[in-house]
Amino acid sequence: MKKLHIACLAGLLWLTGCATTGTTGGPSGMQTPTSGTDTPSHTPVIPDGPLSPITAGRTSSSEVASLSTPADLWDRIRRGFAMPDLQGDLVQDREQWYASRPEYMQRMTERSSKYLFHVVEELERRGMPTELALLPYIESAFNPRAVSSAKAAGMWQFMPATGNYFDLKQNAFRDDRRDVLASTRAALDYLQKLYGMFGDWHLALAAYNWGEGSVSRAIARNQKAGLGTSYTDLNMPAETRLYVPKLQAVKNIVANPEAFRTELPLIENHPYFQMVDITHDIDVALVANLAGVREEDFRALNPAFHRPTIFAAGTPQILLPWDNARVFQRNLDAYNQGQYASWTVWSVPATMSAAEAAQRTGMSESDLRSINNIPPRMLIKAGSALMVPRSTTTRQDVSAHLADNGQLSLTPEIVTRRTTVRAGKRDSVRSIAQRYRVSADNVAQWNDVKATAAFKAGQQVVVFLPVRMAHGPAAEHSSARKADKKAPAPTRKGGKPSRKRR
Repeated sequence: MKKLHIACLAGLLWLTGCATTGTTGGPSGMQTPTSGTDTPSHTPVIPDGPLSPITAGRTSSSEVASLSTPADLWDRIRRGFAMPDLQGDLVQDREQWYASRPEYMQRMTERSSKYLFHVVEELERRGMPTELALLPYIESAFNPRAVSSAKAAGMWQFMPATGNYFDLKQNAFRDDRRDVLASTRAALDYLQKLYGMFGDWHLALAAYNWGEGSVSRAIARNQKAGLGTSYTDLNMPAETRLYVPKLQAVKNIVANPEAFRTELPLIENHPYFQMVDITHDIDVALVANLAGVREEDFRALNPAFHRPTIFAAGTPQILLPWDNARVFQRNLDAYNQGQYASWTVWSVPATMSAAEAAQRTGMSESDLRSINNIPPRMLIKAGSALMVPRSTTTRQDVSAHLADNGQLSLTPEIVTRRTTVRAGKRDSVRSIAQRYRVSADNVAQWNDVKATAAFKAGQQVVVFLPVRMAHGPAAEHSSARKADKKAPAPTRKGGKPSRKRR
């Protein structure tokens, strides 16, 4: 017994010696000794002020984590709440709006079950507040295929220019603004950037919705007027004014669903999907078949793809439901039925019609238009990337340059009409070409003359003009010349011919 007491006493002394001081400004709030000696103090330092609970984000550092595992993903999100709460009538109004629409809440939260775990993981890895995992509810109702009237896309609703800034590829084959992994990475990068600018999450969220420049100018105006510069102090559009209250309302419902008579669907604290590497171009339909999932379910996890084939050089990873990833890999390894991809990419060498492109690629015009979304009366510009059938002898996959940068560029098809005009004095092939904005070589060819030829006054000249132009100034010019031949020109006072046409 005496030996036991001695051992316990030694243990207590050892623990006391371990209670060294922290660094200045560290998470614990302890201060370093100010003496010049390198010998650490063994006197325990008690933090000033009340203790606060450790958030999920802080557990990613060297601090002590909670010993209890979250019951589900909702519980995990609640533990990571770290943003200051917003109070007010707008919050209560949004709480009532959501609470009075249980079917909408149910659809929205069930849809999020595929993506929410990944978002929470990324937030905790970065040490960010887990309230931000709820932001796609406000942006898109967690629909990665959502597109706004302003052309913002994806569950994080990136505008095209902002998406480009954060390296979200938008090309003929995919739109990374809809990609679950890429768009989440970009959104959190952007939110961290905004928080670094404003030092306040409410202002960062306002900037995410309204633009960082708009928020900066609103703050500057208030500073100049001697007014406050918090989120509630700024003059902003109604949409932005409601933006944070919406998020706060959803946060309050998630924090205490019973208080709002809301039932949240069970979302397990477990990954929904796995990333799977692909090393060859492969059809979406084949991936779904090998994985044993419906194609629509595959596209729900991989909504960025525009076309029926995935190009490995641009998208080397795909997402599959957790339990189907291994099935896919096993079936892919055993697959020996020829090529994986039915389609490849053809870079159009010159501007041409869809009919000509279809003829060159061995497709019907309707199939070419359908697979590449080419509308009627449009020409395909040189350099465009078209999806075309992959021949059985083709072994080369689409290059990384095409897979990442391929675009479909169109220009209106110009329909021309044969029109006859009368040459004036000193008119030549060149002057007629300049007047009607056509090439001199074409005018010479249409009239079977040399490009240096001159026309006699009143001579009929054939030009082929766009239909709109043929009905517009050109047609008027032509008819006026014809009218001049049939009737004398009206005169002004003094007997001189008038330049006014009938």
